Amino acid sequence: MIRLDDEIDGRREELIAAVQRLVRIRSVADEEADGKPYGKGVADCLDEALKMCREMGFETVNMDYRCGWCEYGGGEEMVAVLGHLDVVPEGEGWDFPPYDAVLSDGKIFGRGTIDDKGPAAASLIALKAIKEAGIPLKRRVRLIFGCSEETGALDMDHYLENGGEIPVMGFTPDAEYPLINGEKGIVVETYEKPLSADGDYSIIGIRGGMAWNITPAHAEAVIKTPEDFRPDDLPEKVKAERRDGAWVISAEGKAVHAQHPEQGENAIGRLFKYLCTLPFSGDTADAIGFIADKIGMDTTGALLGCDLYDEISGHTSLNMGVCEADGRKISVTLNYRYPVTHEYEECQPVVEREFRDRGWKRVYDMHKPKLYIPEDAGLVKSLLSVYREYTGDMSAPRSIGGGTYAKAVPNILAFGPVFPGDEVVEHMPNEFISVDRLMENAKIIAAAIVMLAGE
Repeated sequence: MIRLDDEIDGRREELIAAVQRLVRIRSVADEEADGKPYGKGVADCLDEALKMCREMGFETVNMDYRCGWCEYGGGEEMVAVLGHLDVVPEGEGWDFPPYDAVLSDGKIFGRGTIDDKGPAAASLIALKAIKEAGIPLKRRVRLIFGCSEETGALDMDHYLENGGEIPVMGFTPDAEYPLINGEKGIVVETYEKPLSADGDYSIIGIRGGMAWNITPAHAEAVIKTPEDFRPDDLPEKVKAERRDGAWVISAEGKAVHAQHPEQGENAIGRLFKYLCTLPFSGDTADAIGFIADKIGMDTTGALLGCDLYDEISGHTSLNMGVCEADGRKISVTLNYRYPVTHEYEECQPVVEREFRDRGWKRVYDMHKPKLYIPEDAGLVKSLLSVYREYTGDMSAPRSIGGGTYAKAVPNILAFGPVFPGDEVVEHMPNEFISVDRLMENAKIIAAAIVMLAGE
């Protein structure tokens, strides 16, 4: 692959410019307008990416501004490289303007540089290098530019539902090296139960958590109590204050991503552990007791009976992400992730039965099936061999609790762009990709394409 590496080395400035062209377009999802389902910014970025493809001599397709692609090579079978152009909002705290794509100290700074415009541009330069080097391919290579990865991968739903060709194999440079060959199944469910206001103690309101995929850092309940009530012996990280004739009980936790809930502290669970010590009555007492006893601070689903385990990906991961109540009803949103060698049917019916038997109704559900390709499978061995030859790192592939873009299209695994030990900067202020890492990614991606599609 010496010639291919030389081709890429000679395109260093071209690759930097390609990343900058994409990053300088603010492609945050917006309201649909003028046939552009994810807003003007995302559509403009797709137009720019496809324009670059045509400048390099590739034919392109724009599928309804949901996604687009370019192709190279022949053959009936197709290998895909899946990247995305949409980005999360920039947020605060930047040292460089988030859409200026400033090159400083060997790094390109800007929203999307590592997630995922930099890797997408590296994939394009890799394909151009293969073309210019005249390396023969037995399969077509399709670089797919997605537009909705950050908002639920609706782009790939549209692609598959509208006749998009399914690759025989491929990868997405939208995660980590050496390779992710397993991703837990992800279930999100909201359950709801009526409340009554009988008795001396009642719920006025409860609010805890911000999102299903984050362990809640704060939760509070506003409760009506007898005049002589005094909240004595409060547990650690639980506070009480008198406000507008009611008591506000608040609990603090530690926010982490829901793929690792054991690393955080669930403020909702902590709050309900205290609330269940108070003499509520009727269905309010039952609802509080159920949350405290069947969920509480548990992170494996053991109390609900859905704790599954395998040696590859560990235990079920359970996060109670959001809880709301207004005095008439209470709702709770769970996110649980089951191990890669188990099935949805082994956990979901168990969870729903526990809630249903206590008077709760499921009002929302979402399921992203698990992904797992064993280590001895051809795709896993091929991608690992490329990474190991280039880096000398013999690390094993990983199974994770998070979900990557690989789940959006069959026969795809997450492969790069973040190397072991690199600083985690995606979705953060001052997101960047170093030019050296960008070049390394282009070379690995090129070698992987040749490995999967070459003769």
